[in-house]
Amino acid sequence: MITHSKVVLDKEDFTRVIAVLQSGQLAQGEIVSSLEDEIASFIKVKYAVAVSSGTAALHLSLLALGTGNGSEVIIPSYVCTALLNAVHYVGATPVLVDIDSDTYNINVDSVKKAITGKTRAIIVPHMFGLPADIDLIVSLGIPVIEDCAHSIGARFNGGYTGSFGVLSIFSFYATKMLGAGEGGMVLSNDLDLVETIRDLRDYDKRDTYKVRYNYKMTDIQAALCNSLLKRLPFFLERREEIAGIYNSVFTGAGIKIPVVPKKRDHIYYRYVVSSDNPLRFIDEMNKRGINCRRPVFKPLHRYLELSGYPIAERAWEKAVSIPIYPSLKTEEVSKILDAAKTILL
Repeated sequence: MITHSKVVLDKEDFTRVIAVLQSGQLAQGEIVSSLEDEIASFIKVKYAVAVSSGTAALHLSLLALGTGNGSEVIIPSYVCTALLNAVHYVGATPVLVDIDSDTYNINVDSVKKAITGKTRAIIVPHMFGLPADIDLIVSLGIPVIEDCAHSIGARFNGGYTGSFGVLSIFSFYATKMLGAGEGGMVLSNDLDLVETIRDLRDYDKRDTYKVRYNYKMTDIQAALCNSLLKRLPFFLERREEIAGIYNSVFTGAGIKIPVVPKKRDHIYYRYVVSSDNPLRFIDEMNKRGINCRRPVFKPLHRYLELSGYPIAERAWEKAVSIPIYPSLKTEEVSKILDAAKTILL
């Protein structure tokens, strides 16, 4: 079976993790601090705070912005439930907006119409590794949290995703670009926000009491993530190479794939194609030994039983994700293409 996602580990990854185990310092320590410095330097942002997950990063970011009861947070409907959970964690009201039909990213015009006097933040995911219209959304004057769970290494007009919003978050879950098992990160150039987040991620040994969290990353996770970060250029290059092969075939066959606007790099965390019957496509690909999935399990408006999100609905009805990861072999890429063309055409 060709899996949908696959962790890519090598000897150096094992060596770094074993070194942490041998040191006896397993919890948050100097290795975590080192990872914070490395990620901040890579994205070209001043500060970084490592946490236990991408969801924890979103939660603390919203808290740092003062988001709570009476606040509204704008999020796209076509996204995983982590965003919805984080908004509910702080007691705010999620305001769902539709997406762009060409890129699957949050739609700027929908965002503009959703802004009210209660809007405290906009969360902008760069879906599947393709940067959103981040400059236009930042220009609206509402604090923006960039969700870079899919997009570490992607560029918008020369700058890395994660360097545009007042805050940005990253995920190091096992299937992500830097799959350290679990873990997340918050980045910002605002020291006050960063100090608030550092205070909130750990509850122990404090002179005063307030509700804080156990959102620390371990040195084990940080060691693995730091090792993977060294190979990120290779990961990006190989994904681009595979995507180029997919693009040439699917475009030539008239199969709909995301449009990559000018001045944006798509790093292809997911490779998404359009099918008239995603469930049939997934089943037929599985029969051929290829695991595919819906790239978003269910849009948020369906969970909340809301209507009025036609593009997100259409994406859910048609989008499927086929395997793309650095360790895919040439013959596996050919097998995926042959099977997909047979089913889609």
